[in-house]
Amino acid sequence: MKIKCNREMLSDAINKVSRAVALRSTIVALEGIYFRTEESSLYICGYNLELGISTKILANVYEEGSIVLSSKLFCEIVRKMPGDELEITCNENLITTIRSSEAEYSIIGISASDFPELPVIESDRRISLPQGMLKSMIAQTLFAVSDNDSRPTCTGSLFEITENTFRVVSVDGFRLAMRTEPITGTFDTSFIVPKKTLEEILKLLEDNEDKRAEICSTRRHIEFMINGCTIISRLIEGDFLDYNNAIPTQNDKEIKVSTRRMIEASERMGLLISDAVKSPVRCVFGNDEISFSCRTAVGSATDRLSAEAPNEPVEIGFNNRYLMDAFRAVSTDEVRLIIGSPVNPVKVLPPDGESFLFLLLPVRLQKND
Repeated sequence: MKIKCNREMLSDAINKVSRAVALRSTIVALEGIYFRTEESSLYICGYNLELGISTKILANVYEEGSIVLSSKLFCEIVRKMPGDELEITCNENLITTIRSSEAEYSIIGISASDFPELPVIESDRRISLPQGMLKSMIAQTLFAVSDNDSRPTCTGSLFEITENTFRVVSVDGFRLAMRTEPITGTFDTSFIVPKKTLEEILKLLEDNEDKRAEICSTRRHIEFMINGCTIISRLIEGDFLDYNNAIPTQNDKEIKVSTRRMIEASERMGLLISDAVKSPVRCVFGNDEISFSCRTAVGSATDRLSAEAPNEPVEIGFNNRYLMDAFRAVSTDEVRLIIGSPVNPVKVLPPDGESFLFLLLPVRLQKND
């Protein structure tokens, strides 16, 4: 293999695909980046058997071929090379030479035959979405994905697609986050995308409604096509929680409050709370205000902010970190809180409609809290 390509384009491409490279593996090739010539381009891929990211860049191809190179070493070499153009040459003994300007490296590669093939996604279940919309839907629900492997289906987000609606739902047993957007011309399907995959998708998506992202799914895999990159991931198998049954319908009290002021008040309460020093935040909703109080071994704090709240006060305890996570994910200046009794989950909604819905489970308060 012998090619020449733009160093900056190559650096950008390998930085993207390296996110799917295995840190440690019994298959040494998975710790590297796979390269293959294709006419006037260079195909580049990272794959760890769960997640694969691939892309192509323009290249002058003088000799066809393929090779796997150490991800960490090759990324550092390309980053520190002085020139604008790189020449990469591999011989039959897998010795790879990288030249740029006056700098030259020779490193030992790995046979491309040792690199596992990515799954082939063959399905007509394909949809196209604005990148900005998909990015906000993932970003606003990711905080509620569970890190507890004992409930595998909760370690990813449910993508639920119907003829007129696209919905992303995350639950972790203590909270729920849901984003809903109208779409047209699709089909009915649902699947669970792992958290790690969603984190990498977020890094590739742009805040742009004009650019599109394509999604294609099979029973076991999903493929995202974003800005010239293809991301293939295993799906999480199993039945997702029946989230509709978790959403309360008997809550009847509505509070409107500033999102920013709720975050600031929660942050002030959080100064007394840590992993070592835990205590719920006591919130009293009523008489057009929300009062906060917290007492720990470190000290105590109180705060109050104005809100559109009913006259009859309702006192509810919250895990302060969960409270902050939910309000930091809000995309509107103001929110509606729909509350019921002190033991009912609280719904967090936009001022109008239900484009997002966050559900917060209360914490039972003790007299000394």
